[in-house]
This record gives sequence, structure tokens and C-alpha cells, in this order.
Amino acid sequence: MKIVALAAAAGTLAGLASPVFAQQAKDTAQANFVDRSGKEAGRAQITAGNDGVLFEVEVSGLEPRKWVALHIHETGTCDHAGGHDSAGGHFNPDGKEHGFAAANGPHAGDLPNQYVADDGVLRAQVYSAMVRLDDAERGIRGRALIVHAGSDDYRTDPTGGAGDRLACAVIE
Repeated sequence: MKIVALAAAAGTLAGLASPVFAQQAKDTAQANFVDRSGKEAGRAQITAGNDGVLFEVEVSGLEPRKWVALHIHETGTCDHAGGHDSAGGHFNPDGKEHGFAAANGPHAGDLPNQYVADDGVLRAQVYSAMVRLDDAERGIRGRALIVHAGSDDYRTDPTGGAGDRLACAVIE
């Protein structure tokens, strides 16, 4: 009886390596935010869609009742000691200008501004058709998400005048 139970358990574990489970892992990612002091500040769940990526984001410890910029940055490094500058510039595989209002824009990493609620928490669901959840040319796996101190003006190149980088998360 114990041998049958162990065999069944082994079969269940083997099923976790199945193509279905591998596809689910490929179609999702997580990113854990750290603030400027290096403390955990929130997370993002990222899911591949047919023609883009859905970001479900929650970041705490922000100034309440304020619009802030959310961008995808080119490098998946979040060094809080350097103000998250290690994340590099916006993800821009097409060499475009910054911003939705720019004549030759936007960057693939440009996302809409998000509102921080009364409790200092940014909660958002954002879909972008400009990126993919892979490691190809438009892929964002291994890159970083950044929450800035101010809102994006959607036209000033290269950052939209969004200000300091308050929180950073590597997309894994």
C-alpha cells in the first residue's frame, strides 16, 4: 500500500514537469519591488496575452493621492544604493522617442501613469501590446519595472520628466 502511494506521489511530481506546467511558467512572471532603502515594497504579477502583457501591480510606501509614472527599464538590476539607476533607461528596442504624445514615440517600456491611493498604495492593472513575456527582441523577462516619484508628461525625451526612481523590481 505504501509503495502504491509513493508511486502515485512520484507520478504527481513528474506531472509538474509536464508541457502544460512548463507553458504556464513561461506565460507568467513575478517582479518583487524594493524601495530606495532596499526594503520590500510590493510586487507585480505579469501574464502573457495573445498580443501583449498584463501587469498587475501593487506597490506601497508611496506619496498618497498622486499620479506616478510606471515604466519598463532595460536592465534587470535594482541597486537601491544607487537610486535604482542600475536599471538603465527605458526599454526601447525600436529606438523611438519617449512618450505617447511624441511624434516618433513611444518607447516599448512606456506605460500609462498610475494613481496612488489615500493609503499610499499604487494598485494597477495595465496591458501593453508593445512588449512580450519572453527573452526575444521585445521581451521583458529579465528587465526591470520602475515606479517614479512624479507623473510622466508623455513627451519629454528620454524619461517624461518623471523624476526619481522610488521602487524597482526585476521581472523574473
